[in-house]
Amino acid sequence: MLTILEKQQFDEVFRILEESFPTDEYRTYEEHKALLDRPDYRVYACWQESAIVAFFGVWDVGAYAFVEHFAVAEPFRNQGLGSRLLQELLTELGKPVCLEAELPLTELACRRLGFYRRNGFYENDCPYIQPPLAPGKQPVPLRLLTTGAPLTETAFQNLKAALRATVYRDKV
Repeated sequence: MLTILEKQQFDEVFRILEESFPTDEYRTYEEHKALLDRPDYRVYACWQESAIVAFFGVWDVGAYAFVEHFAVAEPFRNQGLGSRLLQELLTELGKPVCLEAELPLTELACRRLGFYRRNGFYENDCPYIQPPLAPGKQPVPLRLLTTGAPLTETAFQNLKAALRATVYRDKV
């Protein structure tokens, strides 16, 4: 169901990204498209007929795969597609996975955290802030979730350092 995105298919993914995330949580179009040239970044897309209906932006950060973005196009939400695709991705990646999620300050954020818990993720209680992704964008306080088990303080700091070095290397 998931395929690796080709660069010429990026516009459709970016449209879903813009519809699904606050502007402080994604890079500019040009910066994001340029990530597709990196060997440590891939976009996995789900197609139905000739349209992309969901995608994952995934980084290889050594011991972990980091899902930077995961979105399902609005007409396809709340039908179980996200859980099926997430389970497929976890199997495909074959190693521990981490991702960022909003703080549980709204009903929607609480629902998202519940979704990730049901799909095998654990919340880590250590403070975590996503750095600004572009000029004019703000840092975002988030939760870092991991598969397997919650991380020790040391493991959390090591993962955070790996994310800073790979994903946010030019942002911190």
